[in-house]
Amino acid sequence: MIIVRPIKTSDLKALYQIAIDSGHGFTSLPVNEQLLQQRISLAEESFSKEVSQAGKEGYLFVMEDTETGDVVGTSGIEAAVGLDDAFYHYHLGKVVHSSRELNIYNTVETLSLCNDYTGASEICTLFLSNSHRKNNNGRFLSRFRFLFIAEHKERFSDTIIAEMRGVSDNEGRSPFWNWLEEHFFSMDFPTADYLTGIGKKEFIAELMPKYPIYVNLLSKEAQDVIDKVHPQTVPALRLLEAEGFARRGYVDIFDAGPTVESNVNNIRSVNQSKRCQVIIDEVQSTDNYIICNSKVEDFRATQAPLSLRDTANQVVISQAVADALMVSAGDWVRIISN
Repeated sequence: MIIVRPIKTSDLKALYQIAIDSGHGFTSLPVNEQLLQQRISLAEESFSKEVSQAGKEGYLFVMEDTETGDVVGTSGIEAAVGLDDAFYHYHLGKVVHSSRELNIYNTVETLSLCNDYTGASEICTLFLSNSHRKNNNGRFLSRFRFLFIAEHKERFSDTIIAEMRGVSDNEGRSPFWNWLEEHFFSMDFPTADYLTGIGKKEFIAELMPKYPIYVNLLSKEAQDVIDKVHPQTVPALRLLEAEGFARRGYVDIFDAGPTVESNVNNIRSVNQSKRCQVIIDEVQSTDNYIICNSKVEDFRATQAPLSLRDTANQVVISQAVADALMVSAGDWVRIISN
């Protein structure tokens, strides 16, 4: 059975391999064992603490194949970004240059450095091994987070964001960063990406242009990738758009990939998920659902067929699913159709 659970210290080796496999542009998982251990320690602390409002917590989950015990993917939520380190974006805006006397009117797009998403919750760190990119596992690994958020809203902000990976080539070269590198940074994209991933962000404030950048002054290659996603990221973007996420003109400062956002109550899997009481019995239905328990430190989620008794707010699940979720008859679970 495939389950999702909180990460633990014994998952370090698997997480390190995921960091290698994820490649360039995956800033949140640097290939650095010490930093990955720190990430795991923060997650263990976050899952175990009592929380009444969003703070510096970082929730990191892993997908496990219980038949083999292998960790095959990871997925995370940051409760409130930018509280310790500045959280930068470019905001796309417009400047109008006009002359009534000459009858000239030009609208020019600009990129302005900002920290507008400080305090927002971020869904992040989504990666699934090639061997398990089947049976809706990718959708499950993304969407279960919204059930966790719905069950524990006090732990998160009203605004939920996701940074989409921008355009780069197989060597990690970003056309957008190439222009910035030439004029401001003298540092290649993988290096800048890595420094950000390990928390060394001072160089951004020190070297990034302080004034709005006129987009039409960028190279044609850089202009073409602004607000565009990496081809491998298109399915993830489509899934989030179906959940109610939308672009608001914010792009990543390194690869210019879009950031999408939604109010927590407008996310489909948050407002359409249901809390149901567990009945353990044989399941007659073949309808597949994402199911999670109502716990934090012992959180578990899986996808499985179930029988729904809407009028009584009850759900029938098999004994195997109940065991995987660590629930008993009478406990509460949250479900959404997958």
